[in-house]
Amino acid sequence: MTSTTLDRGRITARVPLQVQETLAMAADMIGATVNQFVVQTALREAERIIEQERVIKLSARDAAAFLKALEHPLPPNKKLKAALRNYQSSSHDQTGTLDWAPQAKRV
Repeated sequence: MTSTTLDRGRITARVPLQVQETLAMAADMIGATVNQFVVQTALREAERIIEQERVIKLSARDAAAFLKALEHPLPPNKKLKAALRNYQSSSHDQTGTLDWAPQAKRV
């Protein structure tokens, strides 16, 4: 069975009458239905939030410090060396996969 229509989800919300009236007024002002207005506005805000959470904004000073740390990293400490040894000892199989399992959390 093939579908020629796009898969769709459904969103419903119960809101106070005053909120519904405000949304309807705004939708009317731009020539949209309440549903179109709510979806478009919610989508725009969702995209803004996602972008805000994904992008790291640094001051010029912080960006310079970050780049300096990348260019001149600190020498490896004991934990990093141990992690590398552990990785190397478990990555000698020829399958190209890493056999990894989480370790129990120390309390």
